[in-house]
Order: sequence, then structure tokens, then C-alpha cells
Amino acid sequence: MSSQVVLDADGAGNTYELINSVMAPGYNVTEVPDCNHSSFGRHIDEVYDNDLNANVFRFQMHVTPDNDRCINVDRQRNEIKAYDKSPDNLKGIEGETVVYKWKFKLDAGFQSSPNFTHIHQLKSVGGLYSSMPMYTLTTRKGTPDQLELRYAETSSQSTLKKTDLTPFRGVWVEVVETIKYGTNASPNAGTYSIEIKRVSDMVTLFSYTNNALKNWQTNADFVRPKWGIYRSLLNEMDLRDEQVLFANFSIEETGTLSIDDSSLKNKSIKVVPNPASSKVLIIELKPNSYNRIQIYNSLGSLMKKLNVSSKSIDVSNLNSGMYFVFFNKDATNVGVEKLIVK
Repeated sequence: MSSQVVLDADGAGNTYELINSVMAPGYNVTEVPDCNHSSFGRHIDEVYDNDLNANVFRFQMHVTPDNDRCINVDRQRNEIKAYDKSPDNLKGIEGETVVYKWKFKLDAGFQSSPNFTHIHQLKSVGGLYSSMPMYTLTTRKGTPDQLELRYAETSSQSTLKKTDLTPFRGVWVEVVETIKYGTNASPNAGTYSIEIKRVSDMVTLFSYTNNALKNWQTNADFVRPKWGIYRSLLNEMDLRDEQVLFANFSIEETGTLSIDDSSLKNKSIKVVPNPASSKVLIIELKPNSYNRIQIYNSLGSLMKKLNVSSKSIDVSNLNSGMYFVFFNKDATNVGVEKLIVK
């Protein structure tokens, strides 16, 4: 079943709780340096950004005394991730195509380690090479400083592409990363593409595409995404206290939409009239049974999302055809209705 999960900042306070409610309800997906720096407070919070006119996530790191979860002292980590406690639609598995989207902004004076300063990874869980991320977006001190896309099929990484970091400083950029998780043996060949555009004018600053990559490490269970600041302290003289802003995280599984017939036979929620051309009403046998509605077309593309307990849906802007209306209670699917728009 195709699906999309979105994580947006909603204002100051309860940031960890918001992140966890989307990425792994009831569990903790934050890997933060709070344990060794409790006097500062939470190292991820939310602030209002005037450029985007929206609330955004602020990841903060201090050269001293932050470390890696009070486990490693030669590096620092402030990240969010999907992991084994996350819902299945946040885990990449062999054969799936997943689109990851997000925005980020490096400070105008952002400084990089000559070793590594990772801001995003796709990493396998389980298998022979789980300690080595498959894909890494990292910045590195140099002449000039670089933004690098790194790749590992097994236990060693190589640089697929790099570019001058200067155009990325002080501006919001939007990332679209599309990956098919598969081997390099037909018909399950792995494919990968990434495009990074400047938000202000949508000019492409970085792009890479490869349709012949092995994107499934041997015996892996699944692949998880990670975002944040993860940097080496081996040359801490090159670093400063840093902030990186993130916004509009999205994880979307694409492809032909496949619906279990048993889901369509669940008639605890109905939409009427059906077929419809303007508005449909929602009838539920159990009150307050859902708090989110998502409408997908027959190809699995998300067409409309409502995060409130709406009792009607305007479908007048949808093209004629067949759609699937998903009703969710938090992270749980509680019903699916097939809808014909005429």
C-alpha cells in the first residue's frame, strides 16, 4: 500500500513529543546530546522562520560539552531517525520505491569538519554491512568546503558527487531524494536520484542520478532515514557552536496502489454520495474513530490530506477517476473507502 508520512513543526514546545508521534508513536527516535549537556535543555526545538513563513525545527550543537549520546566522545550526534519501532511505511524494504523530501538551511557562517559533518543518511538495519550507511549527505572542510554525496554498497564508502558548499550557506534548500531499494539484478535493479533546489527561486544547486546501483545490502531487514547534525570532534578547532534548520520532512512510498479487499469491506466509515462530483459526506458508526484523512489516486499518489476530523470532503478539484480514501487514527489505519469521482 502506498503512503506518505509528513512531519512539520507546529510551534514552540513539545518538539520531541511531536517528532516521536510521527516517527515512532510511543517510542523515542531522537538521538540527542542532552544527557551530557542538560543545563542547555533540549537540543532540538522549534522556531518561526520568516523566509518560509512557517515554524521549523532547529537542531543545535555545541563544540563543548556535546558528544554522541554519552557513548562516544570523539564525535557529536543530534539526529532524528526511523528505526525498528517505527511504522512499516517509514521503513524502506527491498522492491519498494521511496521518495524522501525535506528542506534545510545551513547558517551563513556554517563550519565543517575535515573528517565528516553528516546531515542525512539512509542506513540499513540488519545484514552484513549495517554499520556502514548506504547513502550519506555530508559537508567537509576543504578548499573550498564541499557538499558530498557518499555511497557504500558494502563496507567502504566512495564519493558519488561533490560540489562547492558556498551556495548552500545562509539559504533554504529543498531536497527530493528518490530511491528504489533493490539489487543490481533485473528486474529489481536499484535506482537513485537526488535533487537539491534553492527555495527562493527553485534553481537546482545539486543533482545526481544513477539507474544501476545496488541499493540493498546483503541480508538487511530494512533501511531507515536519518536527519540532523552528526560530526567528528577529531579536529574540533575547525568547528563552532552550530545550528541547522530543517522543515517539511516527508516519506512517501510510491507505485501502484494495492488495497487488501478486507480493508474495503470495513464499513464502519462510509462516504456518500459515491460516485460524487463536488462534496462527499462522511458517515461513521463509531464516533471519533479517525483524526486524519488521506486520498490517493489509483497509482498511489497522495492527492489530498486532512489532519482534522472533517465530516465532509471537497473533491471538486480532483480529476474524474477512482480514488481510495484512507481514514487513520493517529498512526493506525481504521478504514478505507473506494471513491469514484465523476
